[in-house]
Amino acid sequence: MDLSIIIVNYNGETYLADCLNSIEKQCQGITYEIIIWDNDSKDNSVAFLKEHYNDKIQLYASKDNLGFAGGNNAAAKYAKGKYLFLLNNDTILLDPIAPIVNALKKDSKIGVLGAKMLNGNKDYVISCGHLPKPHQLIYFKLFSQIGGAFVDGDFDPSEEMIEVGWLSGSFLITPKVLWDEIGGLDETFFMYVEDVDYNKEVALRGYKRVFYPNVEYLHFIGFNGAKNNLLVKGYYIYIDKHFKGLNKVVARFCLGVNALVKKLKGNYK
Repeated sequence: MDLSIIIVNYNGETYLADCLNSIEKQCQGITYEIIIWDNDSKDNSVAFLKEHYNDKIQLYASKDNLGFAGGNNAAAKYAKGKYLFLLNNDTILLDPIAPIVNALKKDSKIGVLGAKMLNGNKDYVISCGHLPKPHQLIYFKLFSQIGGAFVDGDFDPSEEMIEVGWLSGSFLITPKVLWDEIGGLDETFFMYVEDVDYNKEVALRGYKRVFYPNVEYLHFIGFNGAKNNLLVKGYYIYIDKHFKGLNKVVARFCLGVNALVKKLKGNYK
């Protein structure tokens, strides 16, 4: 089997039909399975999935909210595909996925592959960046914006793949053997930054992280400023895990300044 598509759902009934229907449309020509881990949704998600998609998915309904990392890790234990495809529930695939799978098969050194994100209005949204350096944590845009075509999304159609530092967990494909070697996502991160951390772990093992600009997907919700506290908390965990000595001191100071500015602006609690 080529792909194990993993969707962690929490109160996402509104989006599930469009997401699942787009998978059926855009995954033609490849073998795949869909595994949905429901994180104790309080809406009608589980009943909806059982009624309309029971024969097309593997559904696991948790009695606890394990978070993004925990939900993906739990679902991945049931995966049979050569590659794991983490996909947010509030997404719609706009292009065929077969070219991505073929690219992975051709290059065994690709550890993570992501695609071009659009928001609900079909406007381009940055979904990758550099792995953060200590001083860059003073302002997240210093490492979340690469420059060039990544600024406006106007990529050269002939450029199939571009190496980057990290790619968003809303659309993330990785070899299962590498996922197992790393141990999946670090569950210390409940939500946010676990994708940057996973990309860092991939980089430490000598694998590439590549952006595929010719495949697009819609992502409706995404990040908003109200969740800055979770983002800052996630980067404190990242710092403690990946930086040592002076680098760690600089990183924590810079992140502290970042959090203070957000508090002064009313964007952080």
